[in-house]
Amino acid sequence: MSFGAFQPGSVILGIGNDLIDITRIEKTLARFGQRFVERVFTDIEQARSDRRAKSNGRAASYAKRYAAKEACSKALGTGFRQGVFHKDMGVINLPSGQPTLCLTGGALERLRAMTPPGMVAQIHLTLTDEPPMAEAFVIITATPAPAGDAANGIA
Repeated sequence: MSFGAFQPGSVILGIGNDLIDITRIEKTLARFGQRFVERVFTDIEQARSDRRAKSNGRAASYAKRYAAKEACSKALGTGFRQGVFHKDMGVINLPSGQPTLCLTGGALERLRAMTPPGMVAQIHLTLTDEPPMAEAFVIITATPAPAGDAANGIA
């Protein structure tokens, strides 16, 4: 399994992009605090973003993760409808440090439904910020499943 290169036989299932003003997240955090954080972000995302509180990077970290959720919902083709919620998508890091998304609930169901039989879905994510803006870009691909693997798998 490769997360970097586009493999032979791969197909693009969805593309999504989102650009967000970091100050919007700062204002939302100030107004709604932990209620907003717990409604939108996974425990892993909260822990990672809250560690950045001392360096003034907390809002930027949350903004990038929020943008990733928006971009992923666009790549899934649903937006935040059809049973797909913010907490169904969580930014995680691979051992290499590369970000990706872990899907659960309605988002995972949608990903499985859009993955062709005999293929394995992969989510490619890039995050960036240049204050006052943060951006996320998601590409969902499907590659042929290795022999013996289950169809409609998720890498």
